[in-house]
Amino acid sequence: MTEATHIVCPHCAAINRVPADKLGDQPTCGKCKQALFSGHPSELNEGDFERHLSRNDIPLLVDFWAPWCGPCRMMAPAYAQAAQRLEPNVRLAKVNTEEAQRLAAQYNIRSIPTLALFRGGREVPLHAGAMDAGGIVNWVRSRV
Repeated sequence: MTEATHIVCPHCAAINRVPADKLGDQPTCGKCKQALFSGHPSELNEGDFERHLSRNDIPLLVDFWAPWCGPCRMMAPAYAQAAQRLEPNVRLAKVNTEEAQRLAAQYNIRSIPTLALFRGGREVPLHAGAMDAGGIVNWVRSRV
């Protein structure tokens, strides 16, 4: 029997059990029928964040950003490219620190953009500052 991996749907937040060997087969959500991996970062609010953090069996990479931040906007395309390269082994998400100030405070986000990597619900490292897609991918792969 193949081990199942829990994946939170980026669209409806339903928890899906996906056989580990089927993660790369473009699985869809059992509830909303949308793709569990789209090759794009998911936008998370404070409520969604906790569910993705605690219920995903794959690492969660979060870009803490704000709409007024120039380096954040510059890094956004690179972060989207990294999502295409890292999914389905890592869930990429974005948290707007203007809208989720409690999360920014909880994780001690002092500058943006800041990337935070979580594995098993625990923070692994933080990286403050913009990176290109290759830098993001290499940084994540060296830590998971």
